[in-house]
Amino acid sequence: MSGLLEGPLSGRRALVVGGSAGIGRAVAQAWADAGADVVVCSRSEPCGARSLRWRHLDLTDTGRARAVLAEQGAGPLHLVCYSAVHYGSGRAPFREVAEEEWRRQVEVNVTGLWLTLAATLPALRRAAPGLLLGVSSEVAFNAGPGRSGYAASKAAAKSLLDSVAQEEDPADVRIVQILPEGMVDTPGIRRRRPAGFDYAAYMRPEAFAQVAVRLGVTRGSRHHGDSLVIGQDGTWWSAGDRAPRSQSRPVTT
Repeated sequence: MSGLLEGPLSGRRALVVGGSAGIGRAVAQAWADAGADVVVCSRSEPCGARSLRWRHLDLTDTGRARAVLAEQGAGPLHLVCYSAVHYGSGRAPFREVAEEEWRRQVEVNVTGLWLTLAATLPALRRAAPGLLLGVSSEVAFNAGPGRSGYAASKAAAKSLLDSVAQEEDPADVRIVQILPEGMVDTPGIRRRRPAGFDYAAYMRPEAFAQVAVRLGVTRGSRHHGDSLVIGQDGTWWSAGDRAPRSQSRPVTT
């Protein structure tokens, strides 16, 4: 535990699945900066990580992923964030999407979440109340053309967490989902945009830092079972009060 920062999450142990970049990385760094002992499980090591530990995890290798997650769930665990995601190669009509891409979206976006819940919920219950934070998307609320597999798998992930939240006693485990108001400037998005694209209107992953720390400190008190939309400026509101805006657009082929 030496080398950890002092803060409101000092003495807490956290796991972020899919925290090498983007929103997951911002959550991991925010928790670490608040004093938590954070392990990131991902395919790639977080670049320039400060106060983060890293464990290799490939969710498409189910057997190995199950073992890595079981190892992380065996010890004390107060906070878990699931941010792993497979978007696909880009927006395209259903008829042009290969079965392999669909299977990978399901493996990462749904089965990986299921494996994480199975491995970590017992530890979160022992830390009562533990917090499970799921990174969702507006596509879970808004179906749209050109991203049928991504939308379907993210809707399934949302439904999985909504259902488990109704099973869990919030005195033991609290489950909260967070999602961005708009598009987020991440390495994954940049791989699918043309050179010279203007990201000025895109959110930064750091917009999630404030809500991550707040939910970590309160263990999601008063938000169990809710989906919180995060704005450009880091403010947040319940999707039940104001539904997330669709990012869909016509697909050109």
